[in-house]
Amino acid sequence: MSYQFIPTKVHGALDYIVGLALIFAPMLFGFSSVGGAAVVIPMVLGVGLIVYSLFTKYEWGLIKVLGMPYHLIIDVVASLLLIASPFLFGFYDPNALNVWLPHVAVGIAVILVVIFTQPQPGPLKAE
Repeated sequence: MSYQFIPTKVHGALDYIVGLALIFAPMLFGFSSVGGAAVVIPMVLGVGLIVYSLFTKYEWGLIKVLGMPYHLIIDVVASLLLIASPFLFGFYDPNALNVWLPHVAVGIAVILVVIFTQPQPGPLKAE
């Protein structure tokens, strides 16, 4: 049995949900007043996730030009940046869990989703 049990259709839905969650993370977790990279990075990565999802060759893609394996690579690279951002950009503070922990937790969660996602969608409907 394969460990890649998440269909691309589910992954695609998660892409848009996580993209929106990243955009609104500063407000949802109460760190929008911190400003700087802590706020900008998740918002930019959220918009980016939605944009490259729209261009992915899977069930949720609108303009299907980006193969799913490339999409998954971008997911991992963006997640690694999200995880590292509190340390790279100086907003890690052990007393401010609501600021840095969402970056790390979401980044790790997305990497886990990538690991368990099927690398190719089933047959897509003809355009």
